[in-house]
Amino acid sequence: MIGVKFLYDILVPTFVAFLIVAVGMLPPHLEGIKYSLLEAIVVVGVPMLVGMIWNKWAGGSAGFIMGSLYGLYFSDQLYASQGRGDVSLLGNLVSAMLIGYIAGALNKRSNSYRRMLYAGLTSGIMGSIIVLYTSQFSWVLKGTTIGGAALTLFPRILTGLLVPLIAKAFLKAQNTKTTKSFGAK
Repeated sequence: MIGVKFLYDILVPTFVAFLIVAVGMLPPHLEGIKYSLLEAIVVVGVPMLVGMIWNKWAGGSAGFIMGSLYGLYFSDQLYASQGRGDVSLLGNLVSAMLIGYIAGALNKRSNSYRRMLYAGLTSGIMGSIIVLYTSQFSWVLKGTTIGGAALTLFPRILTGLLVPLIAKAFLKAQNTKTTKSFGAK
């Protein structure tokens, strides 16, 4: 059971993240298919999936965010056509998607602090892997040094430690408010 959970909650989404990055790194003579595939996955697929499995507001929000980030990536690629593009922006975009997906998949709306902590740390580390990978192909970052890797991992791990505390506080406040509204003591 743990193997199947690991496969679907961590490995499959990480594979999809690397697939998106691989599409983003297609050679120039495949530009037409590159942007069509990226747009289908990032701008259409993610918001559509979020809308279908959560609700219309989450889908709309995801669409706004993903569309905005894809717009930034696309503008970077316009510079790439002039020999100045950089794949690290795509790495950050895909990392954010992967972190959100893995955190949600591992936590499954649990109120357990331990489960939130596990989800936060695991998703932060997996998102870091995508950023570290794409920075190896970045002409701006010129690969990653040990210090650069530490600067990539540190904020994601720190956030993986802090967000569960904040989430737990929000959930506790929400439960207190719900309890009071029903007249319970």
